[in-house]
Amino acid sequence: MSRIMLGSTGIEIEKNGFGALPIQRISKEEAAALLRRAFEGGMNYFDTARAYSDSEEKLGYAFKGIRHQLVIATKTAAQNGADMRKDLETSLKMLDTDYIDIYQFHNPAFCPKPGEANGLYDEALKAKAEGKIRHISITNHRLAVAREAIESGLYDTLQFPYSYLSGPQEEELVAACRERGMGFIAMKALAGGLIRDGFAAAAFMELQKDVVPIWGVQRDWELEHFLEVVRQGAEMTPERQALIDRDRQELSGDFCRGCGYCMPCPVGIEINNCARMSLMLRRAPAKAWLTEAWQEKMHMIENCLHCGSCAAKCPFGLDTPRLLQDNYRDYWEVLAENS
Repeated sequence: MSRIMLGSTGIEIEKNGFGALPIQRISKEEAAALLRRAFEGGMNYFDTARAYSDSEEKLGYAFKGIRHQLVIATKTAAQNGADMRKDLETSLKMLDTDYIDIYQFHNPAFCPKPGEANGLYDEALKAKAEGKIRHISITNHRLAVAREAIESGLYDTLQFPYSYLSGPQEEELVAACRERGMGFIAMKALAGGLIRDGFAAAAFMELQKDVVPIWGVQRDWELEHFLEVVRQGAEMTPERQALIDRDRQELSGDFCRGCGYCMPCPVGIEINNCARMSLMLRRAPAKAWLTEAWQEKMHMIENCLHCGSCAAKCPFGLDTPRLLQDNYRDYWEVLAENS
């Protein structure tokens, strides 16, 4: 096993973490068996969120009696201190614990700081003083917010999309976190399903010494795949490097991070979600994205002016209009399959 320190937190973890978003899609007993098998196989870092429906509850059920042996990270999407406190108390109850190791602001559009009117960071400080939070952290999809969080010195870890399809912008975030002793947690290490070879992805992550990937798992075979990485590591072979090089050439242009820099759209398309709908359909319960409300949003793509405004504002150089059209086609195919 490869044990590393999570930034300057003093927390030692297995480098390969468990991302608990996908366990929403399986039963409580199935999830508990999967989580316990992950722990028994060497994983000790588990990442969930208040927004992941019953994911927290499943973690609490699975780890009853052994909670002190593992590290739990969860998130709040609250926009003010009062709502954050409600989320925190609910998370503690669902997780069946009296403290959370890594408590993360969940993809806010701004960088919460002390003294702000919303009271978010100040409430987190109170909870930390009470022993209910051990470390205050943040997740994001926006480069500007991530950079501000790193520079602020207020956060112990940053969670950001990062895979071998990422570009120099994300590499700069990793380097900045390393310089400041800040932990870097990689969400979407399989690029939301675009990367199909988990061993190649793990081999890339093995070379990123300060990065903790959280692998989204919902099936036994997926877990066994990453437990083999935990047991034996994942060497960067010439074959895996060749696969990575090919994937970078073929797929990098299709990886929308959902950062929202492309917004607003002149005809009202919710670009930051519509341009990555195919990825979300793979990762979360499809039913949540196939509602009439989302169908209406996807229909808005028909009004695209192809003005190029979104592509011009994309910091990752994506061909956003083409992504919208591709996701539009995929969406209705999935909807037909689920009708």
